[in-house]
Amino acid sequence: MGQEKTHINIVIVGHVDSGKSTTTGHLIYKCGGIHERIIEKFEKEQLELARSPSLPRRLRRLNE
Repeated sequence: MGQEKTHINIVIVGHVDSGKSTTTGHLIYKCGGIHERIIEKFEKEQLELARSPSLPRRLRRLNE
């Protein structure tokens, strides 16, 4: 069948804006929980957004 994976439960506790989601996402990424194609897709989208001339306009709208 395949190699059986070990399941664990982890609790992340912290104050607001202390990086709980970032830490959890990084842990999932480092443990191989995100498929390589998904990572490549997001990297491609990020590059396209960075080249977009409308990006500064979008950011200004967020600050309004």
